[in-house]
Amino acid sequence: MMKSPYSAINFKICLLIASLFIENHLEAATTYTISSFNESVIYGDVVLNSHSFNTHERSTFMYDSQSEAVERGLTIVHFQAGNNFEYKTFDTYGSKEDVQELLDVLTNMIQSKATFAILAHDSAAAQLTGYEKQISALGLIQLSTLKGRQAYVMHNIKGVISEQVNDNSITETIQVNIQLGGKEIFFPKEVYEFEPSSDRYIAHAGGEVNGVKSTNSKHALDENYKKGFRIFELDIIETSDGKLVAAHDWNMWARFTDYTGTLPPTHSQFMKQKIYGDYTTLDMDGINTWFKNHPDATLITDKVNDPIAFADAFIDKDRLIMELFSVMAVEKASEYGINTMISQEPLLSIKGDKVNFLKVNNVKHVAVSRRIIASQKKLMLQLRDAEIKVYVFNVNFDAGKDERYVYDNELGLVYGMYADKWIPAMKSKN
Repeated sequence: MMKSPYSAINFKICLLIASLFIENHLEAATTYTISSFNESVIYGDVVLNSHSFNTHERSTFMYDSQSEAVERGLTIVHFQAGNNFEYKTFDTYGSKEDVQELLDVLTNMIQSKATFAILAHDSAAAQLTGYEKQISALGLIQLSTLKGRQAYVMHNIKGVISEQVNDNSITETIQVNIQLGGKEIFFPKEVYEFEPSSDRYIAHAGGEVNGVKSTNSKHALDENYKKGFRIFELDIIETSDGKLVAAHDWNMWARFTDYTGTLPPTHSQFMKQKIYGDYTTLDMDGINTWFKNHPDATLITDKVNDPIAFADAFIDKDRLIMELFSVMAVEKASEYGINTMISQEPLLSIKGDKVNFLKVNNVKHVAVSRRIIASQKKLMLQLRDAEIKVYVFNVNFDAGKDERYVYDNELGLVYGMYADKWIPAMKSKN
């Protein structure tokens, strides 16, 4: 039987169209979905950024548009089914215990054929000495020889261990089949109990007003007092003629007020300006008047490190807690009976028994970044058990780490937070 030449041509045309369709489909979908007759494979992008101590940058990873900044050490990111993940940082710089825990977890994950990645931050290898054979036996050859100040990224996304080392930084983007991850949990979420109370929340820089943060304005104090805050932080800095006023820093204040003169301004120039044209600035007279009219409110200071001068200028020393930034300032405040909140840097610089130092100096409050509490869990628990109240700042600095996140995940380990806004969950039962 003779075949029609038109049938052959049509068949070739169909093949060409089909091949072009498949090629275009695959090219467009490699980072999302690859379809076949029987299944659809969905991929998610993972971006791993490892920075050594030399770069002075924070290491991060991003998955499903969620970015996480990690602390010093080695961080394991475990990819689970359904686009979920869990992660934990091990302080392999300062803790042999953390190194052993890391190795135990990695052994279990490899035996379970889990999909995971590792990234280093800062001087991550300081405590790995002596564990080289154990690390190498896990197939992590480059990790076993990692130097103290090197960047490192590892993953087994395609079933084969891949490692990279660099003296400065590594950025790698990989794709994870989100349907193949397991449901096993290697880092169970810890739940901390706490009793709700309004004194767990400090209105950061007076609190947010009409969606604007860090105004340090009378309007911010008024609005956030109505919402439920009773503790208010204000940044205290000096004008060019030595007057104390509330502003985060002079460059930010100039942007907020469209001020174009010399910085710092004089006290008179400061008082003439409105923040965004609407919000009233505060000098010491304004601060004292507001707190006189709100006798159940407490002031937390930031920036100022002269406890005696400010305490003498404030209306009620009993309703004042000063965040201080040196051991010497803390000791001076203790001598004069000024309520003190020690800041993160001097706290971590204390040699020996930190809790004993705080008790001797009658320090009942601590301010630390929420970014460090995972790596400083032991210290956080010691402070909690000693009834020293730890408040975390850097709320809203990282994507997804807002007031609700801190409330749900970190209160109880720490006492409270510097909050930009009041959320319904923070309503006191009292």
